Amino acid sequence: MARVDVVGLSLLTLAPGQIGGSEVYARELVRSLARVGGLSYRIVVPSTAKELADSEDVRVLELPRSRPLQFLLAGGPTARRALAGCAVVHYPLTVALPPPRVPAVVTLHDVQHRDLPANFSRATRAYRSIAYDRGARRAARVIVLSDFARDRAILQLGLDPERVRVVWSGVDHELFRPSDDAPEPFVLYPARPWPHKNHRRLIEAMQLLWHERPELRLVLTGGGFDGPLPDRVERRGRVSDDELALLYRRASALVFPSLYEGFGQPPLEAMASGCPVAAANAGALPEICGDAARLFDPLDPEAIADAIADVVDDRPSWRARGLERAGLFSWEATARATGAVYSELLH
Repeated sequence: MARVDVVGLSLLTLAPGQIGGSEVYARELVRSLARVGGLSYRIVVPSTAKELADSEDVRVLELPRSRPLQFLLAGGPTARRALAGCAVVHYPLTVALPPPRVPAVVTLHDVQHRDLPANFSRATRAYRSIAYDRGARRAARVIVLSDFARDRAILQLGLDPERVRVVWSGVDHELFRPSDDAPEPFVLYPARPWPHKNHRRLIEAMQLLWHERPELRLVLTGGGFDGPLPDRVERRGRVSDDELALLYRRASALVFPSLYEGFGQPPLEAMASGCPVAAANAGALPEICGDAARLFDPLDPEAIADAIADVVDDRPSWRARGLERAGLFSWEATARATGAVYSELLH
């Protein structure tokens, strides 16, 4: 009988609701690999993400509540046994835990800790230099989600370009779909308040807009917001996928003023939902959005305000461009391209 090679995927560092687009990527990749087929998989997830255990390929591990990362760094015997026998192991969330004993694939979402070090504490930079940089340098293959991320990773980490593969993320077209309903007078920004997400300048831009468009509200989603906000800014906190999809369909526009993105999931989701997009001309956003988003300088509140006004006023044109652009992306395509990377190492 021919041997069946198994690819392991370790999602043991998944912290639901805390890691933004990388969590969407990891969850959707697992689901899409199962749909696409072609290889045998063993997926290991923490009990905090046990809803992913919807097939016999998925194993749920109870990690110690205190110091789970230290447990995994020490080799976590239970975690090692869960991946024993796999011919290749993939770490979609970058951190190679438990440490691999076979050829590894690491998805490196960005190298922001090197490009924008002031956004991170000394302790976080030290952690990432080990957990991210060392893992990527030791991996047999490194998957990045954009040409921008590829160029930065090669420059900052000295990676061999021959080991780096660009695989775009996808978008769930069943969840994120357009509606014919009339839009409501608000713009949406789904992002946790990390420094690079640039909320301060966005609010300055909205204050400029309110002189001419006092009815236009700003809706923010994502946890972590503290302190007061202007009256026309609505803080929703963490929302479900279904609620986010509804907000995309209802919004007059998505605004995405991020200073740094290795990919940029929300603009694609908005486009697939028929929501016009105004996005920063920073990081991977111009590459991913193409000409389907109105780009702006994210350091200039007036430029942000002008871009929002443009897409709100010319909604049909930007909506059509966005729907066409989003059609180029799917999680099935992501899964197939990722499977091809596994096959390089298996064969």
